[in-house]
Amino acid sequence: MAELTPSQRTWKEFKRNKIAVAGLVFILLSVLIAVLGYLVMPDSTPLANKMTIQLSIKKPGATFTMLRIRKSEPVDTVNLFTKMLHGQPSFYTDVPITGYHFAMDSIYVDEYIGEEDKPEKKAYSVVEVITGKKLPDLVNKHPAFGPKLVNAKQLDEKIISEQIIKRTFWLGTDTYGRDLLSRLILGARVSLAVGFMSVIISLLLGITVGAVAGYFGGWVDLSLSWLMNILWALPALLLVIAISFALGKGLWEVFIAVGLSMWVEVGRLVRGQVLGLKQVEFIEAARSMGFNNARIIRRHILPNIIGPILVLASSNFASAILLEAGLSFLGFGAQPPMPTWGSMIKEHYGYIIMNSAYLAILPGLAIMLMVYAFNLVTVGLRDAFDIKSQSTRI
Repeated sequence: MAELTPSQRTWKEFKRNKIAVAGLVFILLSVLIAVLGYLVMPDSTPLANKMTIQLSIKKPGATFTMLRIRKSEPVDTVNLFTKMLHGQPSFYTDVPITGYHFAMDSIYVDEYIGEEDKPEKKAYSVVEVITGKKLPDLVNKHPAFGPKLVNAKQLDEKIISEQIIKRTFWLGTDTYGRDLLSRLILGARVSLAVGFMSVIISLLLGITVGAVAGYFGGWVDLSLSWLMNILWALPALLLVIAISFALGKGLWEVFIAVGLSMWVEVGRLVRGQVLGLKQVEFIEAARSMGFNNARIIRRHILPNIIGPILVLASSNFASAILLEAGLSFLGFGAQPPMPTWGSMIKEHYGYIIMNSAYLAILPGLAIMLMVYAFNLVTVGLRDAFDIKSQSTRI
């Protein structure tokens, strides 16, 4: 039987930890849903920001009948990739109704305006509902198509089949009548993106500084260690807020701010690992063969400390999600109407005592589950890279 490579052995050890594997599966499913984004969201409009004020703060599972009225301004149809990344602007204005009937060339509806208020009776031209344009304008623009439009029965059937729909809000709506499930999914994309970009920035900076400090020693190590110790003494959230003040408010600014606040931990870890490795025999052999310092660090030292780095990266991913949520809650993160889990809690935490606690609990639960999943993976990676544990099991 062929001997397992280090990576295969590590993966085998990781799979033994069923809870860590469950955490990894949860993360992968969350990443898949976040990447698909608008393709799987009930509200596929940009930033899931389709407001229906009449449907403000509706309970999970609430279902309403909607009359979809075509918008008068032109709306372009985007391709699949663009829709996945940025969403598709809506072609319709949704009006919640409790009943309707047709008479002559109009549709008369009972428009829903609240649980305790009587429906408001309104009338809409069937042609305007379908086309978004008045009949004279439409006939003048498309004379050949005009006679077909005035067939009242066909127009009524078209509205009933295509523009009167049932819409279910599986997790309810927020204070602006927006679909909460869609905004939670988009919030997952923001949180995972912040975690990923922040970890990349912190790894690039931390590995570079830590490797240089640990390998060269002397005044270089003293200077860089002094810098890391100063930054290490600052509370992470305060440091992120300070960087955000300097860079401004926005999603990319959050990436940079969180990444710059997390690299010190990576740098300290890498420095300590490099100090322990730089005097071993194979490194001395590489020096005697004439390899330059950059090659020795890149090809011989860093591959041997990848385990602790991956463990710390997983832990930092969870920390980045918490930092982003804290920033958004304080108003320094991504700005409205972009949905983030932290900003959703900020907007609705007052409803916890008003019989609508789900508005704040659901995004809080999403943060908790995502952070917990990364912590499970961190523990699994730590055990998988633990050579003593592996040798004991063998």
